[in-house]
Amino acid sequence: MTQMQKKMLIRIIASAAALAAVLLIPSEGILRFALFMVPYLIAGYDVLLKAVKGIRNLQPFDEYFLMSVATVGAIALAVYSGSGDYTEAVAVMLFYQVGEWFQGWAVGRSRKNITELMDIRPDYANLEQDGKTERVDPDEVEPGSVIVVNPGEKVPIDGTVIEGGSSLDTAALTGESIPRDISAGSAVISGSVNLSGVIRVRTEKEFGESTASKILDLVENASSRKSRSEEFITKFARIYTPLVVFLALALAILPPLVRILFLSAAPEWNVWIYRALIFLVISCPCALVISIPLSFFAGLGGASRAGVLIKGSNYMETLSKADTLVFDKTGTLTKGVFEVSAIHRAGVDDRTLLRAAAGAESASSHPIAKSLERAYDGKFSRGDITDIHETGGRGVSGLVDGKRVLAGSARFLRENGIEPRECTEAGTIVHVAIDGKYAGHIHISDVIKETSPAAVRALRKAGVKKTVMLTGDAEAAARTVASEIGIDEVRSGLLPQDKVTEIEKIIGDNKAGKTAFAGDGINDAPVLSRADVGIAMGALGSDAAIEAADVVLMDDNPLKIATAIRIAKKCMAIVWENIVFAITIKVLCLILGAVGIANMWFAIFADVGVMILCVLNAIRTLMIAGIERTVEEDGK
Repeated sequence: MTQMQKKMLIRIIASAAALAAVLLIPSEGILRFALFMVPYLIAGYDVLLKAVKGIRNLQPFDEYFLMSVATVGAIALAVYSGSGDYTEAVAVMLFYQVGEWFQGWAVGRSRKNITELMDIRPDYANLEQDGKTERVDPDEVEPGSVIVVNPGEKVPIDGTVIEGGSSLDTAALTGESIPRDISAGSAVISGSVNLSGVIRVRTEKEFGESTASKILDLVENASSRKSRSEEFITKFARIYTPLVVFLALALAILPPLVRILFLSAAPEWNVWIYRALIFLVISCPCALVISIPLSFFAGLGGASRAGVLIKGSNYMETLSKADTLVFDKTGTLTKGVFEVSAIHRAGVDDRTLLRAAAGAESASSHPIAKSLERAYDGKFSRGDITDIHETGGRGVSGLVDGKRVLAGSARFLRENGIEPRECTEAGTIVHVAIDGKYAGHIHISDVIKETSPAAVRALRKAGVKKTVMLTGDAEAAARTVASEIGIDEVRSGLLPQDKVTEIEKIIGDNKAGKTAFAGDGINDAPVLSRADVGIAMGALGSDAAIEAADVVLMDDNPLKIATAIRIAKKCMAIVWENIVFAITIKVLCLILGAVGIANMWFAIFADVGVMILCVLNAIRTLMIAGIERTVEEDGK
């Protein structure tokens, strides 16, 4: 609870206590008026001041004006009639402040999630210079500098670990509670918290371009992008508020005039003015004006807790309507890392075949060579590998353990007089020959993420009707991956510019719904920008993706896409629940108030009660634990 909220709560309690005391004290006339003004002013002095400021600034038509006119009018009627019943006026102002306090509490709950995210901003950096460490502002650290991050400190700038090992807490960034182990050579991102060992990091970016700065800028600007629902409510309030003021004025004046001029009856001014005041209290649009933006704000805060950053409520609304999901393949549905997936030997054992291939490819930096090195995971001594020759794009030859080894494509082996065996599996095939004899082949492929099939299943249950994969891979390899994951449609052999053309075709065919694209990295930036909703996967290291995307997933788990869609759908459902509920209750109560059935206590419920119910309903958008469990179950 903030200091302001505490002060408001004290005022509410003090006003309620003063009202209770006044009701117990027998009093009449001026004394009674003076006593009731104490709880009234304790509760509502700021409302009256804001109403005066609004009139002075020629912008009177707001909830403060409505509350002030209604309560002051009720007090005036009590004085005029001589009844001395000021209870309703005080109660209206008191309960209005109760509603405002609930609204403030709800905003505070939502803002807490954003504030926790804002804690990723580092306060300082330990800059190492000439063997000494100096604490400096992160803005002063240049790329290529060495910084020291001690246990308990935040990583201030993106970089690479050059010495030391530790575990990093990335929960504020990714929503993932499990720490990530790092060692020399590991990439680290700003905003992570170092949990254990001391690490030395070589910075790769300026502080303003680091991950933490990018994310903070994104979050700070999210509230400026309003949805169509919010814009509607804003325009509605601008027209609605002055309209109900004039309707209330008409209700106070026209019926008495009709009674005088046409019915020859008593005007009953006090009756109709009282009904007009009730009409004003009921008509206050607080429930809509407060709860709708709050629903979106809470939705953005709840999503951030799950490691999903949505750049504005307009994107939240569009995401809720997404029924076609287009994926990039590499790095999005797959790990983007080549690994040995199968070994087909001929006359030698698996270990011998792997050692021969890894040894021959050991001098290469190609991803395929690295995958063979990881798969073998053995040691080579000095002199084990000699006479290495590489034929660009075809293969390598060399002496491994004194034996002539050829490793490469089928064409490469045929050029050297060796006939390889054909392999029907999709992916990269490394054929191996030892001392002129065919020894077998090794199948290497991009590994599918463990959660990709589950993500597609969860997306279908979340309302996505069609899934498409765009890739530059050959058709056979692309269809194999799509089949394993459960993708509906594949478009392969695409260059980055071709993906833009394909997404435009898909959007053109999907006129009824919205099309979302999920990708990663720089090459996907044009497609992310072109889609109805661009979703950046695992964007912690990709500045281009963060800039181009509308939704940023802070880790590379595709299940988070289904989570983001479900959060958006829940948020929009709550928004429309509040709109329908508030307007329906308002219209019914306005009619009852105009015909004299509703009294001021009824009006209090119609205003403050409806607002509190809508605010509490909006808070449900923060509750994402159930959504995450549902997504996990849907993926099984």
